[in-house]
Amino acid sequence: MDMKVSEGVNISSLILGVLPADAEQVAAQLRLLAGVELHAAAEDGRMIVSIETASEGATVEIFEEIRRMPGVLSASLVYHQYESDPDEEA
Repeated sequence: MDMKVSEGVNISSLILGVLPADAEQVAAQLRLLAGVELHAAAEDGRMIVSIETASEGATVEIFEEIRRMPGVLSASLVYHQYESDPDEEA
């Protein structure tokens, strides 16, 4: 019998507005955060970031940490989904 235990995951996407002069520093800080991935960065300072966490509370904590980073001018949540079984494809 397969006793697979599945944990859900919260998947969120953000768009950041970053001072272009601070973009490299912000990108380095983002890479240090567990569950955070930087997908794209434009020369004008815009960044697309995703967050994957086990709970909504953890998502909020990471979002707030990103929002307060030096050089981050704005952080907008543009997408959120709770995936109850991230290993199962639709």
